[in-house]
Amino acid sequence: MRLSILDQSPIISGHDARRALEETIALARRADELGYYRYWLAEHHAIAALADPCPEVLVARLGAETKKLRIGTGGVLLPYYSAFRVAETFRMLEALYPGRIDLGIGRAPGGDARTAQAVAGGGFPDASQFPQQIWQLAGHLDGTLPAEHPYKPVRVQPEVTSAPELWLLGSSDYSGALAAQLGLPFSFAHFINPRGGEEVTRAYRRHFQAGRESAPRAMVCTFLICAESDAEAERLAAPIDLRRLHMALNIDTPIPTDAEAAQHRYSVDEHRYVMSQRARAVIGSPATCRAALEEMASRYEADEVMVLTITGSYATRSRSYELLIGACR
Repeated sequence: MRLSILDQSPIISGHDARRALEETIALARRADELGYYRYWLAEHHAIAALADPCPEVLVARLGAETKKLRIGTGGVLLPYYSAFRVAETFRMLEALYPGRIDLGIGRAPGGDARTAQAVAGGGFPDASQFPQQIWQLAGHLDGTLPAEHPYKPVRVQPEVTSAPELWLLGSSDYSGALAAQLGLPFSFAHFINPRGGEEVTRAYRRHFQAGRESAPRAMVCTFLICAESDAEAERLAAPIDLRRLHMALNIDTPIPTDAEAAQHRYSVDEHRYVMSQRARAVIGSPATCRAALEEMASRYEADEVMVLTITGSYATRSRSYELLIGACR
């Protein structure tokens, strides 16, 4: 099973964003040593628990800190940006780390409505232009814009002989259908939407039209916590359970520590809510996690599996990734 990591650079209660970014760098080094395949960074804006609003900057640092990992974004929120500028940025990264760069793109806002306006310069991004943006981005990356396109004469620097892998990310049938139409690899966010993704990826394969890629490639990304036992993994899940409750209540705080999470007393309704969110996640021992991921990959007809782990400390997060890949070798 090809395993990869999605890192949202979580900020733990009592720590700051600088420490969260340092932990992302350390974790990428460890993932490289352990043999993970890809390491993607997410884009979020004005969220107290997540430290990375500009993953392309951190990708540049991780490239210098690692040797074998494919590194990239999961993803750049394309409606905010010029396709040309994104192409320049990722051609630069490809020039620095040839054959190792992934450009995952999405259309989610990555923050609340006011933040989206601020990021977009005062107006809401026009998501209806997303398919055209992707087409133009691919054309800039590959030099394949048609002769009649007004930007065809514009030189995209730096000129390189290879190009980043371009992935479309999503959690709906719209994204899967668009990836199939444009001939792109597709990553389904099970950690966002745990229902219906299997049919989305199967439909993606059925309707795939050769384009930038000659054949479909599918990935599923899930939240995961792996520990020495199922019981210990349940204990380590307490901070993210409480964080999800806070999100539902519009409480924007860093990730609780284990001790803070253990102190919370859930009402019946709160407990019911956090348990309903567990469908997004795999939580358990190495054997439990391996079996669950193998079953998930089969259901999704996924070529690759990516996992997102957030716990109440860096040590337990790093250990989770160590245990998982040890079980899946």
